[in-house]
Amino acid sequence: MQKVKGVEIGVPIVYGNVAFWLGKKASEFQSHKWTIYVRGVTNEDLSVVVKRVVFQLHASFNNPTRVVDTPPFELSESGWGEFEIVITLHFHTDVCDKPLHLYHHLKLYPEDDSGPLSTKKPVVVESYDEIIFTEPSEAFFARVQNHPAVNVPRLPPGLNLPPEDVDRKKRGDTKDHPLSQWFTNLSEADELLKLTAARQQVQGHIARLRRQLSLVDGQHQQLKPAPDP
Repeated sequence: MQKVKGVEIGVPIVYGNVAFWLGKKASEFQSHKWTIYVRGVTNEDLSVVVKRVVFQLHASFNNPTRVVDTPPFELSESGWGEFEIVITLHFHTDVCDKPLHLYHHLKLYPEDDSGPLSTKKPVVVESYDEIIFTEPSEAFFARVQNHPAVNVPRLPPGLNLPPEDVDRKKRGDTKDHPLSQWFTNLSEADELLKLTAARQQVQGHIARLRRQLSLVDGQHQQLKPAPDP
């Protein structure tokens, strides 16, 4: 599988849950209806990168290991308790052969306990992340050109790609989601700026540590006794 050297592909994702209180329909063991999901930042279709998503629920659920093979990568259930859900992303074979594990604590109740529960306004808890693929395969690189869910750098000189799959591009947009009005309106630019700033800060720390190590090494060299004549 041919690799594209010196290239990184970024896939921004959001994962979390939306939970609705059932109100008068609530019972002791069925107080909320909730949906757990992985989505693009503006709800793009991630299936160009992700092959399947596995949601590992609490052991008290029937069939607690739920596999979703088609977008949207989400799962809806009902219950009364909060617990940690393991979300495992499996990628297409030309993307990555190792799965990615995400961890999300299912939230049913608001943090501040402000006022009575509402059946109209859900509890929404989401996390932002970006998956980085270094030196992607040529097939993967070609497939995600101009895809709305993926950040792709400029085409390296001398690399020729096959014609773009127009139908696949159309399938990249799945913004008409019934829960989209509740999704967090994340500014990708702001998040990427924060990410870039964090990387620069880490690189600055590494550079300072290297300088300090060089100074210490130089001092050690100076302290060594001169060899006997």
